[in-house]
This record gives sequence, structure tokens and C-alpha cells, in this order.
Amino acid sequence: MSKKVILVVLDGLNFHVAQNCMGYLNGLIELQKAKLYQVTSELPSMSRPLYECILTGVRPVESGIVNNDIARLSHHESIFSLAKAQGKVTAAAAYHWISELYNRAPFNAKRDRFTSDETLNIQHGCFYHWDHYPDEALFLDAEHLRCSHEPDILLIHPMNIDDTGHKHGLDSRQYRNSARMADIILSNYLETWLADGYQIIVTSDHGMNNDLSHGGILPEERQVPFFVIGDAFTHQDCEIRQTDICGIVCQLLNLDHNKPYIPELLAL
Repeated sequence: MSKKVILVVLDGLNFHVAQNCMGYLNGLIELQKAKLYQVTSELPSMSRPLYECILTGVRPVESGIVNNDIARLSHHESIFSLAKAQGKVTAAAAYHWISELYNRAPFNAKRDRFTSDETLNIQHGCFYHWDHYPDEALFLDAEHLRCSHEPDILLIHPMNIDDTGHKHGLDSRQYRNSARMADIILSNYLETWLADGYQIIVTSDHGMNNDLSHGGILPEERQVPFFVIGDAFTHQDCEIRQTDICGIVCQLLNLDHNKPYIPELLAL
């Protein structure tokens, strides 16, 4: 049975900061309405390579998207291309690198910032190119897309946690408070999304270090959260790899695909 999915990628969110600072999501866990898993990011622990990994299931060293400066379309089937080819409605409120990977490259803000084109992999989009673009505004963009187009798959990708980490570092009140703010924003939407039949995944691409950066193998750079909320998840203990996320979403959408995934995670 096909489910609708909202995939939230909170850019730059370290696992332990999510575990310690996100009170609303952890409250859902205490009521057994959600489950938190720890996922180790693929390498390099950088944004554009890991967007590609999350959305295609392909490791960076195999995808060829191995750093943030490679601005081209993906060479692999993604959640969006598979969903669009099989008649699903796709949408994203996300950083402009997502548009460059799956719609058009290079990004042209005048043409691509607001997208509504059924021939594109991401048919309905609101793409931003400022790292400080407010998370609250981005979630409003996403909710506009959701209410206007009723997508089967909606990607929500805010950047403020990562931006704050680059300015202040992992062990800073600013970074922790940015995660707390994202949790507050999510608390204003999740019940509505669930009531409308969405399955929800909240994760991150990579973490953060005290050098105000990421990209290497330190645990704080690689360990990220993976929250699942919705009746399609079993809450069984299992090991989830970042390369499984694409396949998990494809299974929820009931797509034909050859992506890896974790069957025991899903109650389908």
C-alpha cells in the first residue's frame, strides 16, 4: 500500500545534539509515537555529496559527487526521478543544490527559485540560495507546496543549524539553540502532517565539529539522527545506513526500485 512521505533533512545536525536538545521529538519517543536511530554518514561528510547519497542511495565515492563544488545533475535514479516516472507528485522546499542535482544545473534563481513543471523530477519546488534563509520561512514554503499540490513525496531542507555550526561550532549555545528552534518549528506541523496521512522521517546529512566545519571522519561529523514518525514504521531496533534512506522512502511510496533498504523497519 502506497504511503505519502515527508522527508525532513535538518542540515548539519549532530546526533547527540538532536538527542539532547529536541524536546518535542523526544517527547513523541517517550509516548512511543516516534523512534530515534543513529546513522553514520557516508564520506566525505559534506553536504552536496550526502544529499546525493540520501536521495539516490549511492555513496559519494561512487556517485562522483565528492565535494560541494561539483554542480551538475545526478547520474543516478533518485527518489524524485523514480516517483515522477511512476506517476507520483514530487515537491521540495530546499537549498538550491537540490535543484542542481535533480532539476537543472547550474541554478538560475530567476528561473528556478519557484518551480512548477510536471516534466521535472522535482515538479513543485521552492529553492533558496542563502545559508541564512530562515528555517521558519522555509517550513512555510514547504507547507504552501504541501497544501497547494498534495505531493506524494515532499523534501524539506532547512539550513540554519548548519549555518550556525559554521559560525559558532558544535559546542556552542548558538548551535544547540538552533536545533531547539527547529524542534519548535516541527512541533507546529507534525500533527497536521500525520492527520493528512504522511509518514515522516527527520534526519541530517552530516554533523559538525569544533573547527566550525565538517567533512572528515570524526564521530561528531558523521553521527546524525534518524527519527521516524508514522504508522508505517515498526520501531524495531535495527542498523540503518545512510544509503538505505532512499530505498526506505521508495518502499513507503510503493515504487518499483532496486535501492537498498531495511525491511524490518517498515510495517507494510
